[in-house]
Amino acid sequence: MARIMIAEDSKESRMFLRDLLEIANHEVVAEATDGLEAVVKFRETKPDIVLLDLAMPKMDGLSALREIKKIDENAKMILLTASGNLRTINECIQAGAVTCIFKPFKIEDLSSAIKSTLAK
Repeated sequence: MARIMIAEDSKESRMFLRDLLEIANHEVVAEATDGLEAVVKFRETKPDIVLLDLAMPKMDGLSALREIKKIDENAKMILLTASGNLRTINECIQAGAVTCIFKPFKIEDLSSAIKSTLAK
């Protein structure tokens, strides 16, 4: 079981992710609707893993990732994106994202990404 924060601007996506995570016995410790809120809630909750959407208002996922890494260089983040922009995805990986999952994704892909992220 992991303590996970969801940073996703879509309410429906957050609810879907929360349901999947809770079924898998993970604890959702925080939800953020934008990148700025993600940074604040990360500081407050110190989750084991952050599921971080790339396209969010106020602060995008890449900027939020960089700010979270300033708080905790060991923070483990999984990028969620519907974009196929490989340059941005590579920037996120170089900035410290553990992996990237493309939307729409299979439940098995999310489970596998969480398992491998916890193992690192």
